[in-house]
Amino acid sequence: MGWWRDGILAAAVIAALCGLSGAQGQELQATAQVARQVTREVTQDVTQGEVLCGGTVLATATVKRVVDGRTFMLDDGRAVRLAGLEVPLPAAEHEGTSDGGAPPGGHAAKAALEALVGGDEVVLRQAESGPDRYGRMLAYVYAIRDDAALFAQGEMVASGFARVAEQVGRGACAQELLRRENAARKAKLGLWADPYYDVLDAHAPEDVLAQRGRFALVGGQVASVHESGATIYLNFGPRWSHDFAVTISKRNARSFTAAGLDVKALAGHRIRVRGWIEARGGTERNPERSPLLEAASPEQIEIADRGE
Repeated sequence: MGWWRDGILAAAVIAALCGLSGAQGQELQATAQVARQVTREVTQDVTQGEVLCGGTVLATATVKRVVDGRTFMLDDGRAVRLAGLEVPLPAAEHEGTSDGGAPPGGHAAKAALEALVGGDEVVLRQAESGPDRYGRMLAYVYAIRDDAALFAQGEMVASGFARVAEQVGRGACAQELLRRENAARKAKLGLWADPYYDVLDAHAPEDVLAQRGRFALVGGQVASVHESGATIYLNFGPRWSHDFAVTISKRNARSFTAAGLDVKALAGHRIRVRGWIEARGGTERNPERSPLLEAASPEQIEIADRGE
């Protein structure tokens, strides 16, 4: 089945070019240049030993329509969202500005998912959480072609059309998705070719704070680890009211230890952490605010100075 896998993402880009122009077309053309290479070098068939993601099989059905780069409709009317991924949405999915306020990459992501699963029979495997707030099934998705299974999440991440989410589950599946993301980022594939998706510098707190409300990756050297009440703080500078920090609830610390990550020993290490950028502070007495990111699971933290 190699003939279609080698060209699947390139085909997605070519198809999506129809009816698109300007920045959208340029975005897709740039993706086409790397599509064949990444499908050859980064992905492997499930039948050839790929890590199997997800729990029990929830359903086997046919994809009727792809809504965006993370969502599709089944022929029985159910909506499915890809578990474990953060995927930019096309401008049409955003409201409030002339361009919808959409981050770059949404049209290419939708085209890629269309090529991966559009019209195909898919197997949906159970994710760690149930339906989302919109009632969509969260699942790990395998498209069935030529009697083999193509892992949709793995292909999207490996080609740079999606990032690994903060809630990606545990174990080998999470590590495999992170490995694929690291390879795509190093090669500047897809989203990673756009400065919008650069890893934020933890030692530039103003820049991190400017991204409040956005999902991002932040990297830097942990200056100190401090406990206060029910929270563990990974500090990236000496001023808590100004510098970036990662917070870990003590009730979650056990899961970090079980995963082999001693958070109290991270001082002095360079790490990369993913999640939603928040802000703390801003009181009348102390109006200064500092950027914050909460890590609820060990998969959100990668120790960068140990290599990828």
